[in-house]
Amino acid sequence: MTAAQRMALQYVLLFGASGVSLPFAGLWFRAQGLSGAEIGTLLAAPMLARVVTGPLLAVWADGFRRRRTPIALLGLAMAAGYGAAGLVEGLAAWAVCWFVGATAAAALIPLTDVLTLRLAARDGFSFSLPRGCGSAAFVAANVGVGALLLTAPVDVIIIWTCVAALGATAVAAFVLPPEPVAEGVRVAGLERFRGLGRLIADPVFMIAIFAVGAVQAAHAFQYGFSAILWKGQGISEAVTGQLWAFGVIVEIGLMWLFEPWRRRAGVGPWSLLMVGSAAAVLRWSAMAFAPPLWLLWPLQALHALTFAATFLAGVQIVERLAPRDSQTAAQTMASVLSAGLLIGLATAASGPLYDRFGAGGYWAMAAMAAAGLLAGAPLRRRLRVPPS
Repeated sequence: MTAAQRMALQYVLLFGASGVSLPFAGLWFRAQGLSGAEIGTLLAAPMLARVVTGPLLAVWADGFRRRRTPIALLGLAMAAGYGAAGLVEGLAAWAVCWFVGATAAAALIPLTDVLTLRLAARDGFSFSLPRGCGSAAFVAANVGVGALLLTAPVDVIIIWTCVAALGATAVAAFVLPPEPVAEGVRVAGLERFRGLGRLIADPVFMIAIFAVGAVQAAHAFQYGFSAILWKGQGISEAVTGQLWAFGVIVEIGLMWLFEPWRRRAGVGPWSLLMVGSAAAVLRWSAMAFAPPLWLLWPLQALHALTFAATFLAGVQIVERLAPRDSQTAAQTMASVLSAGLLIGLATAASGPLYDRFGAGGYWAMAAMAAAGLLAGAPLRRRLRVPPS
């Protein structure tokens, strides 16, 4: 297998797991009798804690000799955490187990992205190709589990996620290329923490990751409560899976078709960020009106812009702003802000917003996306990032 194929397999397993945990975790917890506020708090806790766990895990990961080693260990922790959640009872026990599983799962993405970016630069393949395979697996998981939930118990959500996590562990340990973390002597732990400090002190870097993070975090209400809201509208779990799948199919089209053209045409990541931010304001404003099923399809198509475009913009901006020896820390910091602090706050707020306003909670997400748009707009002249 080529390096691109090995990374694609890893993404398939990682996103095969998140393709179930993201859209359907709320349904599983709802079936356990939890309220919207309790679900929001439980899902938000590991996201908010990423302000601490993200940098610590990034520094810890950079202490290994091979990049695949911490990926394998985190995959094992992910399987253990989610698996234990299906075996215990009570809000406190669920919170602890979900915290372990979700923290490990979130840390796996930036570590895998860094390895893929390094291999792509060395071997000459596009980062978006293996990443797009992960999105395809996300689609398959949406549709497959959505169909299973018509007849199977909700515990299939936990079982599927654990099996995929164990598969990712095995692939990381035995299939991923043995790429070294650093060339030559490894950087000491204290110096790796200093590298984090230098990134945090860089205002352009922090504004850039806030702009991307705000748009990414505006998906929180959709992730946590779209399945519940749609079920209340009479939309089945199978159609919910299809809606999620459709959004990701369009996302894959952007990664596999539009992204290579963009690179050839010299369209820079700032343009991607602006288009994705504007699309997010439009998407979440429309969703606040609880649109009918026929309108949900074009709104789901905007996922290619609200998620994929802003994600690709963020990865490329961070790669160019961060020194080579701080790539893991930089990508993790970006992930901590978008998939940690900001989305954690948005998810925690989403529970009470759902309980009080129903679909009206999407207005808060539209406002968050607008904040990202406003923060990113002045960056064009400050970033000075060459077209990628």
